[in-house]
Formats: sequence, structure tokens, C-alpha cells
Amino acid sequence: MCAWLSVSSSGFFDWRQRPKSATAERRDRLELLVTKAFKESDETYGYRRVHAQLARWGVPCGPEFVRDIMRTLDLQPCQPRPWRANLTEADGKAHHIPDLLGQNFTAEAPGQKMVGDITYIPTWEGWLYLATVIDCHTKMIIGYCMGEDYKTPLIQAALHHAASRIALEPGAIFHSDRGSNYTSYDFAVTIAELDLRHSVGRTGICYDNAMAESFFAALKNERVHRTVYPTREHARRDITRYIEFWYNSNRLHSGLDYRTPQEVLKEWVDSQEAA
Repeated sequence: MCAWLSVSSSGFFDWRQRPKSATAERRDRLELLVTKAFKESDETYGYRRVHAQLARWGVPCGPEFVRDIMRTLDLQPCQPRPWRANLTEADGKAHHIPDLLGQNFTAEAPGQKMVGDITYIPTWEGWLYLATVIDCHTKMIIGYCMGEDYKTPLIQAALHHAASRIALEPGAIFHSDRGSNYTSYDFAVTIAELDLRHSVGRTGICYDNAMAESFFAALKNERVHRTVYPTREHARRDITRYIEFWYNSNRLHSGLDYRTPQEVLKEWVDSQEAA
């Protein structure tokens, strides 16, 4: 090899024994930390979230440097699928319910604004339907329910679950799509019992309920599409773990400046106690 490269053998061995530069040693350390952050996310984090996780660990580096390391190590996060079916069935009698959000999914405090929707999870026993309620301030899944159908009792149970977990302000907004379940008489009764204001988006316009759609996309991409569920009970337990022990507690959200929903909730509670 030395002869082919026109290099002296003594120069080659001197190069072999030469210590690594500080830059090379730093990159080696960063490669270990980037891999650790990527693996702990169950291989779901892209370079931005990995960079945010390193910052939380007190490791200084730029996002493009993290991106270069991930490319070198071939660390590729799971990719979303491009299409999903829509469960929304429009109700022609629902036009009197206004859109109170106008695609503004921010709130000054927990329990002021919520969004909800339904999705389906494939199992070998058939579909498992998941109804969720998301708080607009913390981005936390504050209520959810799973069942074998997506009729009105499922979304009622999810909303009651949310009301049992956090204090909902009188007159708080609950926003959903214009599906027949959400615009039914029975669900209107539940809205009134909890002293909420109902808001609905336009039929077929996913942007009007983008926060709920975003959660389902994350759930499907990061968990459901990478797992096979033999039974509905397997799916129920796995989705509960994802929501409680990952999405709410540990996943860094770009919409929260790469904090977790639990951290945002704690910051708000601490600020109220200090006031």
C-alpha cells in the first residue's frame, strides 16, 4: 500500500501512532450522543429533535453538524405514509355550529381550548377506534378512549376522561370536524353538561383540525405503522403506553420550543402558584 501511494513506511506508521485531533475526538463523542438520542426516541427523531435533545443534555453543537453526523451514521427516522382514509361523515344538519378557532390552535392556559378527532388502528381482530381530546396550550392528550366502533359514546367517554384529568374553564372551546358523531344530539348534551362551547371545522378541510390530524400522523408514523397487533387489547395497551409514557411525557414538540407537554403543564402550574 505504501508503494502504491508513494509513501514511506516510516511515515505511515508515524501517522498510525499519531493521536487524534481535538476535532476528531469531539466528533467521536457527538456520534455516540447522537446515536443515543436517536435510539432513545425509538428511531423517530430527525436531526432537529436530536439537536434539541443534545441541547437539553448541555451538549453544544449546531443542527447542521447533527444532520451531517446522522447522514454519516445512516440514522434515518421513520417516514410517514402519504395517505390515510377519512372517517368524517358529514352531517347536513350541523351548519349552525360555528368555527370558533379559525385554525388558531393556541391558548393562554390549559383547559381553554381543546380539539378532538377519531382514527382507526388495524389489528388481526379488526379495527380498534381511538378518540382523543388534545389541550391547545400544552399539546397534551388529556382525554382518550378506545373501542370497537366509532359511535358517539366513544367520543363522549374521551371528553369525560379529559374533564376528569384537568380543570376545564367554563365556556371552554371544544373543536372537532363536522362528522355526524360530533354533531349529534347526544354529543351536544355532553357539551352542555360540561359547560363547553362546541366548534367545528369545514367538511373535508383537514387544516381546520390540524392539531388532531398532526397527533394521529405522529402516532401512526412512530408507532402503529411499525407494529403488528394480534388483538385489540395488544393495540390498546401499546397506544396507552405511547400516549402516557412517550407523547405526553418525553417527546419533544417543535410547537412547544422542543419541550414536552408535561413540562409546559408544570411550568404553567408553577407560575400560578408563584402568582
